[in-house]
Amino acid sequence: MDSLGLFILLMLLCFQWTIAPAADEVTWTYIGLVGQTEWSQYFPNCGGTSQSPVDVVTTQTKYDPSLVPLTPLGYSQHGNKPLNMYNNGHTVVIELPEWMGLAGLPWLFTAVQMHLHWGSGGPSHGGSEHTINGLSADAELHVVHYNSELYPNMSAAMTQSDGLAVLGILIVTGEETNPAFNSILNYLSRVRHADQKALIPAFDVESLLPNDLGRYYRYNGSLTTPPCYQSVIWSVFHERVQISKAQLLRLETILYSSKTEDTDRMLLQDNYRATQPLNHRVVFASFSAESGKELSSGEVTAIVIGVMCGCVGLAVIIRFIVKTIRMEEPEKAKEKKQDVALNTTADGEKKEEPSPSPQTEP
Repeated sequence: MDSLGLFILLMLLCFQWTIAPAADEVTWTYIGLVGQTEWSQYFPNCGGTSQSPVDVVTTQTKYDPSLVPLTPLGYSQHGNKPLNMYNNGHTVVIELPEWMGLAGLPWLFTAVQMHLHWGSGGPSHGGSEHTINGLSADAELHVVHYNSELYPNMSAAMTQSDGLAVLGILIVTGEETNPAFNSILNYLSRVRHADQKALIPAFDVESLLPNDLGRYYRYNGSLTTPPCYQSVIWSVFHERVQISKAQLLRLETILYSSKTEDTDRMLLQDNYRATQPLNHRVVFASFSAESGKELSSGEVTAIVIGVMCGCVGLAVIIRFIVKTIRMEEPEKAKEKKQDVALNTTADGEKKEEPSPSPQTEP
């Protein structure tokens, strides 16, 4: 190759390095120049066949009786040591101490961190990453663990197919405030901008979870953010957790994805990835369809009306029986009195009959 050809080749390589930065230097977003539709161009794993999140179609799940209830380890043993919380520009992250873990899986997993995903339109406008039968929840909490039996740390585990276990908790809104989530929400203003960190009081992490840890959906998937490593054993709980509408509004409107020094402030909203194709993966359920079936509002209304009608009908029958008994009692008493009177009259007539006269012998 002559000098001119070598020079051109070097210039092309230099130009390529300039326009194509390393993946760890790319600033990705959910919507924009490096939005989720472009992730796979910079992070090849994001275009894999086992990506997360997914839509769980309950009629297509497979019941697996070997899936035992999940057991949080040390979640309530927070002690007095504060927890580190930070805004990474994509979500709010709470680091978890190493004594927290998760049992109920083939290996022991050690807790690393938890974070949230949410929307921007308030209740019923989406915000969760996983969906059930095509329906989104208002937000979603992820608790991340690494396989501490096989790997020394999170970094080593996150690239392995059996390296991570993540709990997915779907969050819906209601009228009542959830005190457990205030342990996070009350301190969001301390990390309002990207890269800000703060220490928050320790709290009972288990109180964030649903009551029923025995019913969940299990599948093999990935991280839902770049680099999208396909290394996650997902457990998405069937039972939703409820927070108030005011709590959801606080989550959606306090944080910024921009840094303090940025002139244009950008609210941190809609930080959830669209559901990904299953690609022949099977979603398993730890419970049978009958035990996990949720009644629709129409079915609940029908049951309530049926029970009320049954109670009314039973009350009418009981009242009729009682009324009949009460009506029969005076009649029986009257008949009894008449029988007594007749018997008395008959006895008196017998007493009034004259005795026969004695006959004279011849």
